Amino acid sequence: MKIFAGTSNPVLAGKIAAYLGADLGAVDIQRFPDGETFVKIRDNIRGGDVFVVQSTCRQPNEMLMELLIMIDAMRRASAARITAVLPYFGYARQDRKDQPRVPITAKLVANLLVASGVNRVVAVDLHAQQIQGFFDIPVDHLYTSPVMVKYVRELDLKHPLVVSPDTGGVKAAYAYSQMLDTDLAIVAKERRGPSEVNAYSIVGNVAGCDVLMVDDLTTTCGTLCAAARILMEHGAASVRGVVAHGLLTDQGLQRLKASPIKELVVTDTVPPIDPQGFPVTVLSVADLLGEAIQRIHNDKSVSSLFRLA
Repeated sequence: MKIFAGTSNPVLAGKIAAYLGADLGAVDIQRFPDGETFVKIRDNIRGGDVFVVQSTCRQPNEMLMELLIMIDAMRRASAARITAVLPYFGYARQDRKDQPRVPITAKLVANLLVASGVNRVVAVDLHAQQIQGFFDIPVDHLYTSPVMVKYVRELDLKHPLVVSPDTGGVKAAYAYSQMLDTDLAIVAKERRGPSEVNAYSIVGNVAGCDVLMVDDLTTTCGTLCAAARILMEHGAASVRGVVAHGLLTDQGLQRLKASPIKELVVTDTVPPIDPQGFPVTVLSVADLLGEAIQRIHNDKSVSSLFRLA
């Protein structure tokens, strides 16, 4: 077994390798003066079981192309099996045609990965579960919920309540409410643009509760902050965000600072940025991914890692 890392999230890849008691494979990744990517695998991987860790984030086009080139190099180096470990799967938000003449980029990326020669994909908290069906190869879909729930239980909140900040996240929020043995509420929203959201109603009673807003990702924090304001208006005691992928921008951080959100809990599926004084808690999924890689390599069941609970 060999673990390789792209340049998107080398810290997480190092933690995964440490969990497995292995060293990261040697690879040279360089940029030509015109911006093209060059990859050379330094280790002998002929007949090997190879895992490449790469989140397609921050610079998604650059990181995706780098991943495809690494996979092609590994295939041509005669690796027996290549598994792409995608802690964050970019372009997942465009998973359907919701208006005329738009692409389905989640399917396009799946096609690119399969065409490059990957044999298996490991993903974490996909934006929509049906994205697994876009691949014609095995996909292991893991969840950050075990890591998140463990931390939330340690907070020992007096009156916890799980809230979905939009209707699309109800299923995940319901799973969290079952694990934490709490009630569930839902915020209805209207999206006015890529970074503008208006929250206008709540289903459920949030008065006096310590609210945990559960979502799969946030970038500009428009949804979270709009939901937090209406939750406080309806009497919530406190509001925290529990988000798998913290793709925070400077705009998002400024919104968080101006919002009533007490804390944002994210994971290291994407490299964290400087929170600029806002309380952001980063939890690691390295052990979860390391265990999945170990079981895949040993041809053991990983079904227990698929559960939200």
